[in-house]
Amino acid sequence: MQFAEPPYALGEFNDGEDTLGEAFAGVRTLLLISAGAAEDDVVTARHGAAIAAAEAAGVEHVVYTSLSGDGDHLPYALAHRWTERRLRESATLRWTVLRNGLYAELLAAIAAPGPDGVITAPLGDGRLAAVARADLAEVAAAVALAPEAHAGRTYELVGVRAVGGAELAEALGAEYRPGALGAARAAVAASDVLDFQVPMLVGTCSAIAHGFLAGPGGPGDLAALLGRPPRPALEVIVPGTVRETGLG
Repeated sequence: MQFAEPPYALGEFNDGEDTLGEAFAGVRTLLLISAGAAEDDVVTARHGAAIAAAEAAGVEHVVYTSLSGDGDHLPYALAHRWTERRLRESATLRWTVLRNGLYAELLAAIAAPGPDGVITAPLGDGRLAAVARADLAEVAAAVALAPEAHAGRTYELVGVRAVGGAELAEALGAEYRPGALGAARAAVAASDVLDFQVPMLVGTCSAIAHGFLAGPGGPGDLAALLGRPPRPALEVIVPGTVRETGLG
């Protein structure tokens, strides 16, 4: 969680509302980076405490990194929508919501080839309008440094061109043989992830496989806010891919 206008400050969600209020003193614009790595009640409590502390400290504007609208089918969407609603209901805060698409780096992680060079992630024929984290960070910084022009706006920041498992396999020199969701759930559950992360990961694969995260296609809010074309997802995952294979 960072703050984009002088005076600069840092705060941690787990510091609690009182300590956060001290960190927010004198801050005009708060960049609230979501704390999604927890159960919904924990996330909403953290976000709620941060927003309440911002209100009490006299913060003028909150820029919140949310989840893209096409992610409403995902198990972790609820806390984001709750936070958006909490901001809209604030009597004192101006706000901007940056609805971030899923990261290209996440796609690389959930669809990594196994030791045999085969990608078995259960993505079917689905595609993901993945986004480079660096692009999302660039947009967040730009908006937080000049928030007045973005007050009351909700931006959908998804990739321009969606990527599927077959394209990813080609770029990696791997083979794509998508498995079933049930097998993926069993494998994830048997790994070292936390219990709440199992439906998060499997639900993400299901949403991709069923075509809910392919994006609208074409230039959108991300390109407009960057002032340039977004980084192609495959170029993020496999540097040189776009130049060498023409994929992007």
